[in-house]
This record gives sequence, structure tokens and C-alpha cells, in this order.
Amino acid sequence: MLVVAACAGVAAGALLQAATGFGFSLVAAPLLFAAIGPEPAVVALLLLGLEVNVLTLATEHRRPRPLVPATAAMLAYAVPGALLGVVILRSLPAGALQVAVSLGVAGTLAARHVRRAHIPAWAAGFAAGALTTSTSINGPPILLHLLGRGVPASVVRDTLTACFIGLTAIGGAALFATGDPELPDASLIVALIPAIAVAHLVGRRLFGRLSASGVYEPVLTGVLILSVAAGLTGALL
Repeated sequence: MLVVAACAGVAAGALLQAATGFGFSLVAAPLLFAAIGPEPAVVALLLLGLEVNVLTLATEHRRPRPLVPATAAMLAYAVPGALLGVVILRSLPAGALQVAVSLGVAGTLAARHVRRAHIPAWAAGFAAGALTTSTSINGPPILLHLLGRGVPASVVRDTLTACFIGLTAIGGAALFATGDPELPDASLIVALIPAIAVAHLVGRRLFGRLSASGVYEPVLTGVLILSVAAGLTGALL
């Protein structure tokens, strides 16, 4: 039943990310960590997240508009962060990792609303790299950096997507360069590929409505709050 719930979480996360550019691992990671273990879950989320992000950039019949300088800077600083994340993944229990991530997201969310804090690109990239290989929940620092710059919703979504694709390559390289990672069951990955494709089709229809209605940023704030709740719930499973 836990594996079934984890699969449902993966599909729900794909729908959310297609709609907002963010949230796949926030929804999918806690149950997947509990169902198959931390390291196989990180590898699975890297592979499945790549499908979500490639679909976002390649199937929407438009030219993506990511912030190229910011994306390049964040990915450059993500490299040392990813190596640190591997050490954390293999040193700490999954519950401790998820609690730490949840509290960190809660702290940055509070800081942003109290002082409208801006996270620089180097800090967002380093943190995202470390989170990629330790918990796979790597979106919050990138999102907080972009929201602090006040860029349009479509640019936020495209920049997040481009960063996630780059982080998949960086995270995978870091895991394999530092040893043989524990891999997920291949049949599970294959079974989830079509489910993610369907969820993406539904989610991208929602994006147009969110952007046009002016509620895009409040929805993303809600997703950040969801990440705190999901992380703490996963730590208790």
C-alpha cells in the first residue's frame, strides 16, 4: 500500500509541477523515501523529474524564456553543493534529513514574508545542489531567489525547469562519481513514465489559468507551506 501511495504522490507531484513549475519532489519525495528508501528514492526522483521537466520545455509549442545568467550561476554553484549532499545522504538517517529540510524551508519562507528577503544566486544554487543529492527537494531555494527578483510567472516556471534539468545531470554525476548508488526497481520507473505524461498534460492546462488570474505567487507560497508539512509527515512515517 505504501508503494501505491508513493506512485500516486509521484503523479500528483508531476501535475503540480506542470501547473506551477515547482513541487514535484515536494509531493513525491516523502512517500517515496518511506516506500523504497532514501538513496533509491533520490535516483528515482532524478529520473522521473527529468521526464516532467523535458515535457514542460519541449511539448508546449512555445519558446522557453529562462533567465540564462541566473540559471548558469546557480548550476555552477550547485556542483560543490551536490557533492556535499551525497555525504549528507550517506551519513544521516532519512528522517533527520527531511526534518532539517522542512525547518529550513519554513525559515526561509518566514524571512521572505517578514523582510522580503532576496536569496542570491550563488546561495540558491549551492543549497539546491546539496538538496538534490540529499533529499531531491531542491526547488525552494531556487524559487525564493526568483520570487525575490519579481520576474513574471512564465519566466519563473521556465527558469525552474531549466535548473531542474541541469540539477538532474549534476546530481546523477555526483552520485555515481562518489560510489555506486543504490538504484530503484526498474519496473517501478517504467510503470510511472506514462502516468507522469498524463499528469503533465493536465497540469499544463492549469498553468495558463493560474498565470492569467494573478494567483500564481500565492499558489507557490502555498506549495512552500505544503513542502514543510510533507517533509515533517515523511519524517514520521
